[in-house]
Amino acid sequence: MTTTLDHLEPALSVRQVLTLERVLAGEPEVVAGAAQLDRAVRWVHVAEAADVGVMLSGGEMVLTTGVLLAGDEGAQAEYIQSLHRAEAAAVVLGLGRAFPAPPDVMRRAAERCGLPMVVLHRPFPFADLTEEVQSRLVRRKFAAVSLSEAVRTTLTGLITAGAPLQRLLDEIAQHSACPVVVTNLAHRVLATAGERPAVDDVLRDWERIARQAGGSEGDGWIRAELGGRGERWGEILLCGYRGDTAAGRLLADRAAEALVLHRMLAGNSAHTWEEQSAQSLLTDLASGVVPARQLLPRARAAGLPVNRRTFVPLVVRDGDPAELDRVLRLLGLPGIVAELADGATAVLLSLARDQDAAVLTANFAARLKETVVAAADPRTAWDDVPAGMREAQHVADAVASGALDLPAVVRLKDVHLRGLIRLLRDDPHVQSFAERELDGLLCDSGTGTGSGSGDGLLAVLRTYLATGRNKSRTAQLHHVSRPALYRRLEAIQGRLGVDLDDFEQAASVHIALLAHDAQQA
Repeated sequence: MTTTLDHLEPALSVRQVLTLERVLAGEPEVVAGAAQLDRAVRWVHVAEAADVGVMLSGGEMVLTTGVLLAGDEGAQAEYIQSLHRAEAAAVVLGLGRAFPAPPDVMRRAAERCGLPMVVLHRPFPFADLTEEVQSRLVRRKFAAVSLSEAVRTTLTGLITAGAPLQRLLDEIAQHSACPVVVTNLAHRVLATAGERPAVDDVLRDWERIARQAGGSEGDGWIRAELGGRGERWGEILLCGYRGDTAAGRLLADRAAEALVLHRMLAGNSAHTWEEQSAQSLLTDLASGVVPARQLLPRARAAGLPVNRRTFVPLVVRDGDPAELDRVLRLLGLPGIVAELADGATAVLLSLARDQDAAVLTANFAARLKETVVAAADPRTAWDDVPAGMREAQHVADAVASGALDLPAVVRLKDVHLRGLIRLLRDDPHVQSFAERELDGLLCDSGTGTGSGSGDGLLAVLRTYLATGRNKSRTAQLHHVSRPALYRRLEAIQGRLGVDLDDFEQAASVHIALLAHDAQQA
C-alpha cells in the first residue's frame, strides 16, 4: 500500500488557531458555526476578492476585511456560500471601516451552512496570523515526515534482519506510545503490543470497540488497512494515540506497509497470524506463568466465547493444526487450535453449558482417523483451564510412551500407572531404580536390534508386559514362533536375574521399563 504526504498533511483545528497568542490579541469571537470548530485548517489565505472560493482547494482559513462586500447583502451571502462550496475551514472577518459590527447576513448564511465565522474586535495584522499558523503547519509537517521516515527505516531494518511480527509491533507501540492491535477482517485480535495494563484495558472493552471499528476515527483511534493486490485481510489500530492526528495516520500507514511487507517476504498469511495468536494464548495458559484471569481479555478478543461456557482442553500428538481447525469448523465447535512444543497440538473447546462435552469430544476425535486425542476433564471456570491444559498434556505424554489398545479419547483415568511414571520420570530415585532393574539389558542396548541384542530383547519385554504377559499375542506381534519367543524370554530373565512368572518381580520390571521409556521420551 502507498500513502501520499499531501493526503496526510498535518493540520491545526480552527479551535487551536483561535487559542494562539497572536490571535487572542485580536479578541476573536465566534459568531457562527461554533459546532464546527474542530475542522482542520490546512492553510491560511488572505483574500479580499468576492469570488475567492474559486481559488481554494479546501481546508483554508480565509482572512478578510470585507471591504468589497460592504453595502451589498447579496454579495455577502454569496461570499459565504462560495466558501462553503470550496470546503473552506473557516472565515475570519476583521471588523473596521467596512464592517464595524458582525454583518447579520453573513452570520446567518454561515450558520445555515455550518461554516465557522470569526470576527476580530481589535485591529490585527493578518500577516502575523498567517506567519504563525504557516510556521506551525510546516513544523508539524516536517515532524510528521521525520517520524514517518524514522519508523520506515527502523521497521525495514527489522524485516531485513528477519525479526518476528511481535518485534515489529513492539517497535510501532514504542513510537506511538499507545496500545497497538492487529485484527483480521472479523475484528478478531491477532496480535497486540504496548504496555500490558493499557493493552488489557483495550481488550476488556474489545466487543464495543470491534462494533465501532467501521466508524469514524476519534479520540486517538487511528486505523490503517492491511492488504495488497486488491485483497484486504486485516487492520492495524493505534488505540488512544495522543499525538498529532496526521502524524498518527502517517505512523499507522508506515506500520501497515511494514506488516504487509513482512507477510510477503515471510510467505505468511493472515491465517498464520491467527495461529500465532492462538499459540501464544494456549502456551501462556498451559505454562501457568500468566494468571488465567489476565488472559481472559485476550481469549475474548481472539473470538473465543468465555461467558458461561464449558471448556475442554485437548492435546493431539502429531496433529496437523490446519486439519484440526478444519474439523472444528466442520462440526461447528467454537475453539482455538495451536501447535505446542514436541509435536503436540493443543485444542481448547468452548461449549455451551447445555452441550454434552463427552459426546462432542468423541465426535471430534472420530473425525481424526486413528489419531488418539488426550482430553482433560471439562472445566466450567476459566481459572481452572490452565490446570486442564496441563492435565491434557500429561495424558498426551503418557500416551506417547507406547500404551496399547487405548480409546480414541484418552483421559487421566485411562493412563493409570503409565501416567504416574510420566510425572515421576525426572526423579533421581526413579532413574536409579530403572537403571538398576534393567541393567542386564541396558548395558547391551544400542548395539543393534537383532533378536539377541539388548534393544531387541527390550522390545520383546515391552510387548510381553504391555499385553499382560500374553505369550501368544507377543509372539504374533513380533512375528516369531512360540518356541523362539520362549528362548528370548529365557534370555531376558537370565540377564535381569528375575522370574517373570512371579507377579511382584514382573511388576517391578514393568515399572522400571515404563520409567526408562518415559526418560527416553
